[in-house]
Amino acid sequence: MDDPQPPNPLAAAFPAPPPFWQSFTPENIERISKLRASQNPTKREENGLPPRILDLPPELRFLQPPEPPEEGVYRCFGDVFNLKDPLPTLQEMSIQQLYTPPPSPSSHVDRALILKRLAKSLLLNFLELTGIMATNPEQYEEKVQDLRTLFINFHHLLNEYRPHQARESLILMMQDQLEKSRRETEGIREVKEKVEGVIEGLGSVKLAEFGNGKLGKGKVDIVAEGRDVWETLEKEFS
Repeated sequence: MDDPQPPNPLAAAFPAPPPFWQSFTPENIERISKLRASQNPTKREENGLPPRILDLPPELRFLQPPEPPEEGVYRCFGDVFNLKDPLPTLQEMSIQQLYTPPPSPSSHVDRALILKRLAKSLLLNFLELTGIMATNPEQYEEKVQDLRTLFINFHHLLNEYRPHQARESLILMMQDQLEKSRRETEGIREVKEKVEGVIEGLGSVKLAEFGNGKLGKGKVDIVAEGRDVWETLEKEFS
């Protein structure tokens, strides 16, 4: 008789830290910091992380994160996950489908109507369950199964919205970045106009009069405005 398999420690409710935590000592952290500092300072990854060091001693290899997987599977807390995990259909999960699928993936109005109907059915079945528990509790199993089927249908329909939600979130992020770039460009244009005005005004000031301290009120204003412009430049771009 085969011995029973020991439970997976990483799949526990409160898993212990992985064994490589012992590599994160102050000495090792200082060593890898020096190695990173010796690398090309202009070389940075797109996400802002320090450059990867290929040849590291064994005790320092766990101090830099692994490269993200591009395809295949990855492991998290002892479970294996697929990077490209398509949403299974209700038929593939052996679940009764309680609604007629929308004619196209972009039919969001139909999906919203189906979700409202499923929500009303959930409330009605829950009220029926409370009545059964009050009169004949032994018959609860069938009604609980109905609720389970309704919840799975409801959750499956919500999961079909995930690609649409991801696209809308990406659109909002790009709009925010575009608006930020426009504000920065407008600020640079305003400062540029101020600088050009100050340069034109300073060009009309005679160097001899400036050296003798014979500046009129308008010319003093020009110099004061120039100082304000340079202070604004230092504040914006320092």
